[in-house]
Amino acid sequence: MAANEAFPGIGKIRYEGPDTKNMLAFRHYDADAIVEGLPMRDHFRFAVSWWHTFRGTGSDPFGAPTMIRPWERGGDSLEAALARVKVGFEFMEKLGVGFYCFHDRDVAPEGRDLAESNRNLDAVAAALRAEQERSGIRLLWGTANLFSHPRYVHGAATSCNAEVFAFAAAQVKKALETTHALGGAGYVFWGGREGYQCLWNTDMKREIDHLARFMHMAVEHAKKIGFTGQFYFEPKPREPTKHQYDYDCAACINFLRAHGLADHVKMNIETNHATLAGHEMQHELEYAGMQGFLGSIDANTGDTLLGWDTDQFPTDIYLTTRIMYTILKYGGLAPGGVNFDAKVRRESFEPVDLFHAHIGGMDAFARGLKIAAAMRADGALQRLVDERYASWSGPLGRRIESGSESMESLEREMLAKGDAAPCTSGRQELFENIVNTYL
Repeated sequence: MAANEAFPGIGKIRYEGPDTKNMLAFRHYDADAIVEGLPMRDHFRFAVSWWHTFRGTGSDPFGAPTMIRPWERGGDSLEAALARVKVGFEFMEKLGVGFYCFHDRDVAPEGRDLAESNRNLDAVAAALRAEQERSGIRLLWGTANLFSHPRYVHGAATSCNAEVFAFAAAQVKKALETTHALGGAGYVFWGGREGYQCLWNTDMKREIDHLARFMHMAVEHAKKIGFTGQFYFEPKPREPTKHQYDYDCAACINFLRAHGLADHVKMNIETNHATLAGHEMQHELEYAGMQGFLGSIDANTGDTLLGWDTDQFPTDIYLTTRIMYTILKYGGLAPGGVNFDAKVRRESFEPVDLFHAHIGGMDAFARGLKIAAAMRADGALQRLVDERYASWSGPLGRRIESGSESMESLEREMLAKGDAAPCTSGRQELFENIVNTYL
């Protein structure tokens, strides 16, 4: 054990199988196990979020920080940020993940001005690069924090202040360059405050047009610097604003198509954000997948009794099975991945709880993957779906789908027949019972 370890007494987390009693071991996540032709690690591309995992304090609107985080004693100084890099990579190496994600202000402190902030980010990026080269852990995606500082009180790309827009553009330019320098596989746009609290004081069209211009500028700069990673747009309907312009996948995809960004940006979808939009995560994944916009996911869940973004670790096997069934259906996530944008509960304040949380989430996803793959291999669900839509495989259905029918021709068809054939049962309960047989 190294004297300067941040997590003393915790070794490499290993796969020990379903029967192990060791709570610091994987029961289901076997990185090398082959599922549908790929190792588990390649299906998931698990990533640790820098913000919640290493910077989360446990504070909430009603209470002070609770987390025991020895690496936070230096506060938000550059020295503390540099020391935190070693902590982060120790955790990720022991956990056995291959990727991480960050916001620029999570890894490096904001300076007195933009120039100092950029210098701070450069210094930390050098340390991150050295640890990446030593460990082999890679950056899944980077992004910029355009919501915490008071300058972003009215948003960033959608701010009513042109200088704030300009500052945000400069900040994203630097974050994108840093992501590129670290070999990041992608870059995420998450609005945070890109929305409104009151329509009386809001020019919505102007703000949305500005958001599109902002994203085009980022795409243009990526080409200039040779960044070929995937851009992502992360939906969230509200909180902190009353309404956010990236409400859900449907709103985001419509925005991207309307503003000529569809060829450059895919979705980074979060479970808790789907819930806040009144959707299931499977709905959001299905919608993005069928439109060709499925890119990456933030893996967490919310509490159905609480109406805000609780960012809890996913432990519901039914949820992870639904997620992986849809992801497999649309061909996987790479170059995206499964980022644990999740935080331990305020009451789970010891450093070891970070391991318990991530192990549980990774095992839950591994079980979901195995169950989803078994369902696909068996084909029982798909056969029932095919039966339900069997009329569309018949002569009439094929003619309609091919575009060879018109309303006049269909009217003639139904006048001759007199009425439509009776529908078959939807058998929802049967579908749900079949799913439960795999669980």
